[in-house]
Amino acid sequence: MLRLKSLAVAATALACAGIAPALAQDVTLRVHHFLPAPAPVPKNFITPWAEKVMAESNGRIKVEVFPAMQLGGTPPALYDQARDGVVDIVWTLPGYTPGRFPGSEAFELPFMAAKAEPTSEAFWDFYEKYLKGEFKDVHPIAVHVHGPGLLHVKGNGVTALEDMKGLKLRGPTRQTNALLGALGATPVGMPVPAMPEALSKGVIDGTVVPWEVTTPLKVAELVNSHTDFEGSRGLYTATFVFAMNKAKYDSLPEDLKAVIDANSGREVSKWVGRVMDEGDLPGIAAAEKAGNTMRKLPPEEVERWKAAAEPVVAAWIAEVAGKGYDGAAMVEDARAMITQYAGE
Repeated sequence: MLRLKSLAVAATALACAGIAPALAQDVTLRVHHFLPAPAPVPKNFITPWAEKVMAESNGRIKVEVFPAMQLGGTPPALYDQARDGVVDIVWTLPGYTPGRFPGSEAFELPFMAAKAEPTSEAFWDFYEKYLKGEFKDVHPIAVHVHGPGLLHVKGNGVTALEDMKGLKLRGPTRQTNALLGALGATPVGMPVPAMPEALSKGVIDGTVVPWEVTTPLKVAELVNSHTDFEGSRGLYTATFVFAMNKAKYDSLPEDLKAVIDANSGREVSKWVGRVMDEGDLPGIAAAEKAGNTMRKLPPEEVERWKAAAEPVVAAWIAEVAGKGYDGAAMVEDARAMITQYAGE
């Protein structure tokens, strides 16, 4: 009894002196994603976001980041890992599970997206207007896109629409694969981590990815040419979601929810988009250093590609109508939102 009283007195004295023993962490959040830690988004968004949340919670939230699928599973499983509480937060592509998120595909349609930063701001607005039902099983922190997508191909590459015929090209999402098919190529769907090996073994002739991801995956060493497009719109983009397990979010005390809320939304989506745009620059530099052929198709050639791609847009509008979406209005809104944030 005397020992218990002594411990209580000691604890009171420490508290009065302002050096009370530190409280245990209130909550630990495990973040899981599919890219190597040095890649631009993990390095320049996910880790800084985690550090910001920990600092603003005064250490009451601890965030642990697990890159490159370290907690198991494959990239297409990430969304369900967050939904089911296997992990607390994931960064992934809705397009890794084809057809499951049809509304988000509006931003993945041909020649829709501008630079990643303004397009990501627009995508958050689009999410709030159209996509809350699609993502109801998780708590989205940010939604965003990558920079304008382009072609990275072995050999002489692509100088005109006719050069697409017969090429086996990796695509990330259902809409991108539909686009590649409409342009004459043979689309091969696969998550981006599988793409370098497929290139090196000749399974594919090339790939569509933004410049940003070419650096960590050393794409410039695996292809000979890169074909981009004149104008303010890229060939395609892919959408991403940074999302939290809904029950985990709901279980947080109000003050810790406020920390997560302060680090969610349009500004955070814009932040990831900016990281994507900045991440494009080292990819371009690496391709130039490798001596690869760099080309931009001129406006008159781009118009041919847009015309060839138009059936993909029409098919998507018709398809989502059967799922209760007004696809034509969504396409119009997506274009207007992007134009607004791009300042065009």
